Amino acid sequence: MSGRIFLASSGLAFVISFSLVGRAADDATRPATDGAARYEFRQEHDPNGIGKFYKGREIAHVMGGHEAADWLERPERAEEEKPDLLLKTLKLKPGDVVADIGAGTGYYSWRLAKLVGEKGLVYAVDIQQEMLDALATKMAERKITNVKGVLGTITDPKLPPRSVDLVLMVDVYHEFDHPFEMVQAICQSLKPGGRVVFVEFRAEDPKVPIKEVHKMSEAQVRKEMSVQPLEWAETIETLPWQHVIVFRKKG
Repeated sequence: MSGRIFLASSGLAFVISFSLVGRAADDATRPATDGAARYEFRQEHDPNGIGKFYKGREIAHVMGGHEAADWLERPERAEEEKPDLLLKTLKLKPGDVVADIGAGTGYYSWRLAKLVGEKGLVYAVDIQQEMLDALATKMAERKITNVKGVLGTITDPKLPPRSVDLVLMVDVYHEFDHPFEMVQAICQSLKPGGRVVFVEFRAEDPKVPIKEVHKMSEAQVRKEMSVQPLEWAETIETLPWQHVIVFRKKG
């Protein structure tokens, strides 16, 4: 099954093909047994969403499978997202352990690897082995040796417990099939005081040229994290289109 998402930028429209990996049909007909009070399923919903709602927010279709790997590395992305500016806000130091959730081809992974240095480690997590294969090739080309690919699932990033200083999620959280379970597992991987960073397109700004279900407001992110062992630390608004919303593990 395939579909399209439209991203307008600088007066142009980019048409991005993506795979829906069959999950929409499954979730639309599945009884709400995976936390009956936690998720809501609606037959009438945004066509860019899967019809499954968490705390009032519809979960978005996955934008881009491994077939869209080239789009993740598009030249325009640096101007649209300002990755170097984002990385400065993370205040990483040599020796840190970072998890890049939804790492894809490693667009952020290799940048993180340079910041944490040889004594640091980056777990590059994805649920598609094809993405991890492409990531491994790109890391080898760059001679990056401190990035470790991890094949996660839709409910668990498969990270070692209490091992990670910072978890980074760039434009992926809004697509999680099971956001509660995934963040719960992420929290278990954090060291005490470890940080979780959400980078999401701003739903508050109608000028951000992204489909509505692929945006999130700061209030919605904070609402969804209120049931996790996390406390809000700060929200950084220096990027052109995205929030950087930072939480810290309690205790």
